Amino acid sequence: MSRRAPGGLLRRHRDFRLLWCGETAGKFGASVTGVAMPLVAVSTVHAGTFEVGLLSAASWAPWLVIGLPAGVWVDRMPRRPIMLAAAAVSLVLFAGLPVAARFGRLSIGLLLAVALLAGTAAVFFQTAYSAYLPDILEPDDQPEGNAKLHGSASAAQIAGLGSGGLIAQVAGAVNGLFANAATFLVSLVCLTRIRHREPPAAKAARRPRALAGEVGEGLRLIMGDPWFRTLTLFGAASNLALMGYQSIQVVFLVRSVGLAPGTVGSLIAATSAGGVAGAFAARRVATRIGTARATLLFELGLAVPAVLMPMTVGGAGVLLFVAGGFCVSAGVVAGNIIKASFQQRYCPPEVLGRLTASTAFLSYGAIPLGALLGGALGSTLGLRTAMAVTTAGVPLAALVLVFSPIRRVRDLPASRRQSLPARHGDMPPVRRRGSAAPEAYEGQAL
Repeated sequence: MSRRAPGGLLRRHRDFRLLWCGETAGKFGASVTGVAMPLVAVSTVHAGTFEVGLLSAASWAPWLVIGLPAGVWVDRMPRRPIMLAAAAVSLVLFAGLPVAARFGRLSIGLLLAVALLAGTAAVFFQTAYSAYLPDILEPDDQPEGNAKLHGSASAAQIAGLGSGGLIAQVAGAVNGLFANAATFLVSLVCLTRIRHREPPAAKAARRPRALAGEVGEGLRLIMGDPWFRTLTLFGAASNLALMGYQSIQVVFLVRSVGLAPGTVGSLIAATSAGGVAGAFAARRVATRIGTARATLLFELGLAVPAVLMPMTVGGAGVLLFVAGGFCVSAGVVAGNIIKASFQQRYCPPEVLGRLTASTAFLSYGAIPLGALLGGALGSTLGLRTAMAVTTAGVPLAALVLVFSPIRRVRDLPASRRQSLPARHGDMPPVRRRGSAAPEAYEGQAL
């Protein structure tokens, strides 16, 4: 840990600055790919609506298959080498697609295979990254670190989504994938230059035990704790709806609204601007009204305008899509910042990897199901009706928070001792190592 000095984290904390640069570059590339991959599928290999949904599902399916054991492996090993390996694999995969296209080997099967393998790498990277961040930051710095990472990720999304559409229009959708490959190279360079190494005590705490036992420990931690349980169930319900419409929104805007690829990228980028607003507001609103109340405001109040998006038509009607998407992005990013800071303080660090993977298994596991749902509804009911059904699910998912302990308190607890009274099946508190005070991620499939 670096000694605290005056100024913001980006000025005074070299390792965090490198991590921030690498993660921001990765989010930019992922956003370019989020537009380029569906456009490649639609315009180059002429995929149908269900196949485009299947492509999105393939990116997230690894969370269902290896999400749980990945958390155990991350807790057993140093996290930074895992992140480096995952970034290197992703670099090779995305750089290979444009090469395959030049030799006439591009197909929907190859796109699905790359999405599946890159998704597997993302499981390890995200799990290791979520557990590594609190290791390099002091507890008091973690809220600022989360806000900066989520805010820059949203800004990178705006630039990436807009660039993805423009690149597709000017140079071809396939060439947009080179941008993602380049950002993984930036991530590799930044991660390599980080000086911080995990302390030997943390490594010793990750001595191998029975895999099933360690996986079960993470699941029991979630199901036995009312706060983790609530946030995880909400994440699953929310991601089902979010990915339901996100998996078909490019096809909807191109085929139902009649927009050009460049306009589609710019429009989705405009909706992602809400993420920057959410990152800016999260800590301020949480400080003023409390973290629990702010979670309800962001995750429920700002989810309601999602129902405007299926009403989108050409001309000025595209503002309905922007308004709905902007509010959803703002609410999800702000909610993620609050949940991430809560989890990093509240969870014992020696099981943070397992907790991250277990919550991701349950909440991210809903993402491929949502993508398949969106594709299936689009194929059977039509794109506009499918958008209406899936966007309505976004505010409905937040009812999980309304009927939970979060509705009855001002703030989420800072430690397990401040939580609700223990009930049968609850896990006992675990002392945090190296922290004076103990203190959830996802939501948006962005």
